[in-house]
Amino acid sequence: MRLKVEQLAAALQKAVAPVYLVSGDEPLQLGEAADDIRQAARAAGYTTREVIAVESGHEWPQLSLEADSLSIFSDKKLIDLRLPSAKPGTEGSKALIAYCRHLPDDTVLLVTAGKLESAAQKSQWFQALDGVGVIVQVWPLQGQELLNWLQRRAERRGMRLDNEALKSLASRVEGNLLAAAQEIEKLYILHGGILISKAMVEDDVADSARFDVFKLTDALLAGKLNRSLKILNGLRAEGVAASIVLWALSRETRTLLQVKTELSRGVNPEAVFKKFQIWDKRKHLVQDAVQRFKTEQLQAILRTGAEVDRRIKGQAAGDEWEDLFGLCLRFSGMSEL
Repeated sequence: MRLKVEQLAAALQKAVAPVYLVSGDEPLQLGEAADDIRQAARAAGYTTREVIAVESGHEWPQLSLEADSLSIFSDKKLIDLRLPSAKPGTEGSKALIAYCRHLPDDTVLLVTAGKLESAAQKSQWFQALDGVGVIVQVWPLQGQELLNWLQRRAERRGMRLDNEALKSLASRVEGNLLAAAQEIEKLYILHGGILISKAMVEDDVADSARFDVFKLTDALLAGKLNRSLKILNGLRAEGVAASIVLWALSRETRTLLQVKTELSRGVNPEAVFKKFQIWDKRKHLVQDAVQRFKTEQLQAILRTGAEVDRRIKGQAAGDEWEDLFGLCLRFSGMSEL
């Protein structure tokens, strides 16, 4: 059975399933979902907990040993299996399939894993877990989903945020749910259970957005100049080296040129995306950018990048961050000016 994170609490109130798989690359949601399962299992009498952390791959025999062993102190047990890579390998796959085929009595298996690739969701071990238990996949939140999450989080503390306060908070903690949770706690301590306004957020909440070069390139591919410049300023403020930013921009430009060349030759788009490791969430960004830019424009961006590189290395006079600002203007197509 597949559940969204927000559906998990209600499902746990009804019954505890024999198997859970919680996966994803958003640490706060993943950690809290796993905590909710552990708490529900404990309340249902699964008071013994055995943790198996899969690191080298030699830990898999322990799963069958724990499944077969009876606890001295309790009739019910929770096996807490940690799989950071989300890739169990051959031995792990066999162990998980065998476990699901012969579910032990009075035992709950909780598997926490990193982000699953699409191929993993078609694997036999994943299908085995899905067939007997509950699958919860967590994703980084954006847009309306992030706003809804923030409001739910505030309501758990007896607060509400008005629409402008929600937007302001989302902008300041963009992508960082741990920072968002901390800031909501701070707002509750400062103001209690009241309606929070935009002014309160602006006065009390730090700008905790996680800026990185990959978000910068995604914003530029989408032609979002204002967002791109905000991220660029954030990178500079965080002390990220200008050379790293230039590397990301140049790499993305070369990829666009290569994709554009392949597509112009009539190569199947899916084959092109696979060749250059452009996965589902970025396909539309790359496709739109390829259509938006002419080959000559992309070549001009690379030439400008070479000039910026000389300034970064001290071989030419000028401010490299101002140059990167200009490069972002070119790359974004100035769509929001």
